[in-house]
Amino acid sequence: MTTATLTPGSPAPTGKLDDAPIPLRAHLRHTGALVRRNLLWIRQDPESMFDALLFPVIFTLLFVYVFGGSIGKAMGGGQDAYVQYVIPGLMAMMGMNMAQGVGTGFNTDFNSGVMDRFRSLPIGRGSVLFAKIAVELMRMLFATCVLMVVALLVGFDITHWAGLLEAVGLSVIFGSSLMWVFLTLGVVMKSAQSVQAMGFLVLMPLQFGSSIFTPTGTMPGWLQTFTKYNPLSALADTARGLMIGGPVAHSLWITLAWSIGLTAIMAPIAVYKFRTKS
Repeated sequence: MTTATLTPGSPAPTGKLDDAPIPLRAHLRHTGALVRRNLLWIRQDPESMFDALLFPVIFTLLFVYVFGGSIGKAMGGGQDAYVQYVIPGLMAMMGMNMAQGVGTGFNTDFNSGVMDRFRSLPIGRGSVLFAKIAVELMRMLFATCVLMVVALLVGFDITHWAGLLEAVGLSVIFGSSLMWVFLTLGVVMKSAQSVQAMGFLVLMPLQFGSSIFTPTGTMPGWLQTFTKYNPLSALADTARGLMIGGPVAHSLWITLAWSIGLTAIMAPIAVYKFRTKS
């Protein structure tokens, strides 16, 4: 048995080993091993968890105590009313912000030669991507737990605890679909800075042109049209309905449609780009 030795930036080997079909059980075993490898890396570099820890704390305190009073008053309530409104929206943001980290981390692994090593091994190519997503979803769940702890401390009242779990599950589904988009960017872009810049250009309009932070009724007509089809608006509205009560059916189906569509389109592209990247 021979092994391939690669230098960073060299193309992945091609041939029978790369083309041979790998059973599903082996794919699962490979994915589990790579998940463990990624978790051990986090253990060795705990600073990589700072974003998952600090993001929900900073954003919650910022929007509740800086904007909460004025926006809550405009909504016909006060800061307490705004807490009930914004927390489900911030939950909708978790997946998108964690997804951006997937792309930059994946690109860094490519430029450091780690992915070349993976592609030289007899493992399923999709296993590398699935393992990356699995670990980022764990980080996303950790960030969501931190968010809910802070939310309870600032006065958030969860009306439906079962709805909270359903909202978290929906956020995980949508977040995983976004991760396929950023994994593709991580493969095709030349640097982590480029991935981060592209992510910023995508994230900012989607986040602030949505119902995450404020109701959309006072926005201009053209912007209301944008928010109507914005998947983050649908996810935030669904989370509010599930956690504190309200209609969810329409926004739920929109969120699921976006999640299924993004995954169906971007997952095969991400795997193909990963296999063929030189």
